[in-house]
Amino acid sequence: MAVAPAHAREPWRVVLPEQRHMQIRNPGQVPGPRFPEIPTPPTVTVPEPADSCPIWDMPLDQAIRIALDNSEVIRVLGGSSGRTIYDPAVANTQIDVARGRFDPNLESNNNFFRNQTPGESFDPVDPSRVIITGPANNEYSNRTGLSKIGPTGATAGVGVVTDPRRYDMTGLPLNPRVPTSFEMSVTQPLLQGGGWRPNLAPIEIARIDTERSFFQMKDAVQEMVRGVVEAYWALVAARTDVWAREQQVKQTEYALKVAEANLASGFASLADVAQSRSALADFRAGLITANAAVLDREAALRNILGLPPSVPSRIVPVSPPSSQRLEVEWPTVLDVAAVRRPDLIEWKLILEAQQQHLIVRRNEALPRVDAVALYRWNGLEGRTPDREIVSTHAGQYTEWQLGVNFSVPLGQRASRARLREEELLIRRDRAQLDQAFHQAAHQLADSYRNLAQYYDQYRAYQDSRIASRENLDAQMAVFSVNLSRQGERAIYLNVLQAITAWGNAVSAEARALTAYNAELATLERQSGVILEAHGIRFAEERFASIGPMGRLFADRCYPRDFQPGPNAPRYPDSERPAENAFDLEDPVGPRRRLPSVTPPEPSSAKPAASEINVRGIEPIPRPMPFPQSK
Repeated sequence: MAVAPAHAREPWRVVLPEQRHMQIRNPGQVPGPRFPEIPTPPTVTVPEPADSCPIWDMPLDQAIRIALDNSEVIRVLGGSSGRTIYDPAVANTQIDVARGRFDPNLESNNNFFRNQTPGESFDPVDPSRVIITGPANNEYSNRTGLSKIGPTGATAGVGVVTDPRRYDMTGLPLNPRVPTSFEMSVTQPLLQGGGWRPNLAPIEIARIDTERSFFQMKDAVQEMVRGVVEAYWALVAARTDVWAREQQVKQTEYALKVAEANLASGFASLADVAQSRSALADFRAGLITANAAVLDREAALRNILGLPPSVPSRIVPVSPPSSQRLEVEWPTVLDVAAVRRPDLIEWKLILEAQQQHLIVRRNEALPRVDAVALYRWNGLEGRTPDREIVSTHAGQYTEWQLGVNFSVPLGQRASRARLREEELLIRRDRAQLDQAFHQAAHQLADSYRNLAQYYDQYRAYQDSRIASRENLDAQMAVFSVNLSRQGERAIYLNVLQAITAWGNAVSAEARALTAYNAELATLERQSGVILEAHGIRFAEERFASIGPMGRLFADRCYPRDFQPGPNAPRYPDSERPAENAFDLEDPVGPRRRLPSVTPPEPSSAKPAASEINVRGIEPIPRPMPFPQSK
């Protein structure tokens, strides 16, 4: 239950300037983008009308290009990879941040002072009396210097100091009095903080981090391309499965009509009708599942391509899958993956960065020994009581300083602990690198085995489809002959089983071949060459931002990102739906069309249970072909 604030319950009380309650805005008041207008996505209940929905013939190369064009945030199957094309450019800015330590530093301090401190003294007229006076002193201090840290850790600087002073009193030799000095100084660390490698290590670490960010982004782009290929072939397999389930439904509908006609004529039993009706219900349920799978696969493809859930067009893949076996040499795959896999490269870079960190930690564990040198020119200028200006000559008064400063914490507990930590981190990362190679070898072995498995399954399912088609032709021929003979029993159950086996074989063949093609992309992904295999390169774009001279001058151009460029064509474009590569021929073509049979005249004798009466049942119509692209 919400409680009113104290000042609302007791308005006479003074509200303290404290945050004593939470201020939560209404969600509608939070600024930000909103969803654009997106058409209602299709469902199995309300599909898109085939006559009003245009068809988008999409080759696989075009799908990859669309994904790359929309890859500001790099997507993978199921969502986002968490990487963007700006990550390497963001990491690249840290190189200049590390270099900024060596930029010259200009400093100028200007201060104005007025001091008037009261003090006591004896009255010069009457020494028995004490008077209090407070003459005013006006001072101005200016310290201007230029310093720079060198790559060896040395700090060199030049500076000018001016301190004019004016006194509100008389009897002084110089009033005003203007002391000045010009100095040059150098401080060179001899142990801790000294040397090229410890001082340049942060720049090298920033460079390595930029490379890591790039290879992390490249790894995400590789996964995106692999996901596009997998989603594309999954849609092809789903569309093929829909076609096969449609044929099963149409053939089973004909079987049910035959069974119901024979039951009405007394040549069939209720069991025959129930069997046909049960098979039809199962096939219709399977068709709904297959249609839902097509919608899901198309939605997954739209998601990874960066398209809205529904656009006024239906995606039809037109790149047929490859049916050629790829001969893979296992040693070559291992050698390529060891050099090209982005995740392995990243672990190598992590170890390289840890070596730079180790250099810094070892240097920090050394005692602090600094050699210092200073040379200063002093000057003085002022006005004498007779109003004459006097000053020193240049270089007349000089001073110098040489020294060695030493300091070390007794025990150096903290620095030694940080050094041990870095050494342990290197050992840990080496173990992680070994594990990464171990895991990569197993992933490559999985892809190597899957390629052989999917291709052999494809050939086996291809033989199964051919055998089931021959069985379907034979069963259809027997059924047609029995229908044309009076008194012979035509058993359609055998034809129904043959159509079921044929449809399942077509679907299994499509799944196996598309899985094989998707696994080809997976092997390229695991080897780290999928982008090169698809002709994808990275191009560095530019963007303008503030330069070293600030906002009052023209902006400078810097690297913005590593935007993926267009990929070279790789996959063929058949200009027909890709599922046509699976011999999607009507299982009951013109030469297999069932004849019209005139049954014998009914007699007074009760027909035998094995007799079939097909009066009024037309031959099975030719099913509608799979929707073709225009």
